[in-house]
Amino acid sequence: MIMQNNYDFSAIPVAMQRYVDQQILTGVSTAVLAGRELVHLHCAGWADKERDIALRSDHLFRVFSNTKLITSIAVLLLLEDGQLQLDQAIEEFIPQLGHRRVLRAGTGDIHDTEAARSSITIRQLLCHTSGLSYGLLDHGSTIYRAYVERKVLHAFTPLSHLIDVLEELPLAFQPGTAWEYSIASDVLARLVEVVSGARFDLFIQTRILDPLGMADTSFVVPEHKRERLTAYYAGTDPGNVLQRPLKRLDNSPYPGAYLTPVPRLSGGGGLVSSLPDMLALMRSLMPHGATLLRPETIAMMMRNQLPAGMGIAFPGIGSLPGKGFGLGGAVILQPSSLDPAASTGEFEWGGIAGTHWWISPQQNLAGVLMTQRQMSFWHPFSFEFKKLAYQAVGAK
Repeated sequence: MIMQNNYDFSAIPVAMQRYVDQQILTGVSTAVLAGRELVHLHCAGWADKERDIALRSDHLFRVFSNTKLITSIAVLLLLEDGQLQLDQAIEEFIPQLGHRRVLRAGTGDIHDTEAARSSITIRQLLCHTSGLSYGLLDHGSTIYRAYVERKVLHAFTPLSHLIDVLEELPLAFQPGTAWEYSIASDVLARLVEVVSGARFDLFIQTRILDPLGMADTSFVVPEHKRERLTAYYAGTDPGNVLQRPLKRLDNSPYPGAYLTPVPRLSGGGGLVSSLPDMLALMRSLMPHGATLLRPETIAMMMRNQLPAGMGIAFPGIGSLPGKGFGLGGAVILQPSSLDPAASTGEFEWGGIAGTHWWISPQQNLAGVLMTQRQMSFWHPFSFEFKKLAYQAVGAK
């Protein structure tokens, strides 16, 4: 239910409809929380254009890397339980990830390595400074080729097998010396299993999803909910974020994805969720209400954890000035020209198909955007939505 308020969000539906009309997006939902109150919600376009199904707030989305926030919360719950510490070495729980080798800088030989100067810590896994890579974005690099050849991203093997594969691979850099988006959240999902003794999906169900009433968030969409799963689309040129028209992606990222169970319970990108469920997750991180985590843990989570002088960067994009990283998401240290001027301290992340969330502790504001266009992380539509949301509440 949207609370009565004096804010004017009328510019957001107009802007989002423009992206639909221009065939940049097929459908998009937006929502804003002022404190814990829902003050804006709008759906534009289609959940399935070919079947002429209008997008509703209860439709389901492949949230991909939004999964990482839930995984991070799971780890922090275990921290609060006293079962681990952030600066503990990962090999205390997963011995296979101890005694690492590190790829020598500039080498083209995956076997050209040196000894790691320190262990990987849990904090580094949460912050993507562990030295692990992804085999996803850095096409052509030595570590990318090795990850792809060894099928690091492989839905049909369990998390335990992921550890077996990573045991044989070197790190991309010395732990703690750089930031690289990585498979670390899947390693953290396995850590949750080892420490808790529960399968990852069962742990998050009992400790996060059920307590928050997130009834539509899962690794598999059950038969009776499949009509609510949105269709997935891509531009004809994945490298062009404004490419149109859109083509439908069936059986992506693999045949039967999210419709049938697979062994890999990916803590980095395996969940399907809905707009109301993501709003419930956002509320649990806002002040003045019940939370899963202690307020001091939430504050730490949203604080930049990177050493002075270290920032975040992506292959093909380069460095993103003014952004650090907390325990599960980026932190805006200095707003860029794309960010609202009042967004300093904002905690944010999203998924590769365009699902985004952000929380501004300073403005007591949060936003969620849901769409399904491949390669739409930090896309122009998400920046425009955020700027308009800040403007609507007078925090430009």
